[in-house]
Amino acid sequence: MIHCLDPANPCAFPDPGTAEPEGLLAVGGDLSPERLLTAYSRGIFPWYGPGDPLLWWSPDPRCVILPEDFRVPRTVRREIRASPFTITVDQAFSEVIAGCAGVPRRDRDGGTSTGTWIVEEMRAAYIRLHELGFAHSVEAWDEHGLAGGLYGVSLGRAFFGESMFHIRPNASKIALATFLSGLWEQGCELVDCQMETPHILRYGARNLPRDAFLRCLAHALEPAHAADVAPVQPV
Repeated sequence: MIHCLDPANPCAFPDPGTAEPEGLLAVGGDLSPERLLTAYSRGIFPWYGPGDPLLWWSPDPRCVILPEDFRVPRTVRREIRASPFTITVDQAFSEVIAGCAGVPRRDRDGGTSTGTWIVEEMRAAYIRLHELGFAHSVEAWDEHGLAGGLYGVSLGRAFFGESMFHIRPNASKIALATFLSGLWEQGCELVDCQMETPHILRYGARNLPRDAFLRCLAHALEPAHAADVAPVQPV
């Protein structure tokens, strides 16, 4: 069933197990930092387009990358060795999310459609999370400026990937591979890719049943060992 969120209680989310078969869980609420962080900690994320109400999702299965599964495709390793790009972290968050906002949104069936799911209120909400230290960007630069990048949310030892874009070929792939390699070195236990794409499967991503994903997430957020993964500065 689809639940209506209590606008006065940003911590009130329904059990993800009650989501619709395609993953839609709830409607309404807001994009305050407290609500967003509560959602991510429970395996829930917002996803909607222009003219839609605010929709919250918890897909089953859930596409993730675990440290033991991660690999860099051979072609990407070659591209990294020949790369003209300089990779940085948290140097241009607003520009990266603006670039991602121009990427066609994914359909529920994995295709694409016109428009973008990063509406203006989403951009403002994630910029606020960045200012608070929870959302991070990865940038690829060349002599012309910003060539591509990605952004996501970090909680405990989990990283929730949101979107990526490129202006120049291979820029986002190299940014992603470089960043992920550093995340494992920092002790990250789980990268949430949300939904399967052919591209992310090349890096070792796989689908987990929702229950298994939520167990992995709970472990990554345990207070005893879940100090936030620091933004990785590529070398």
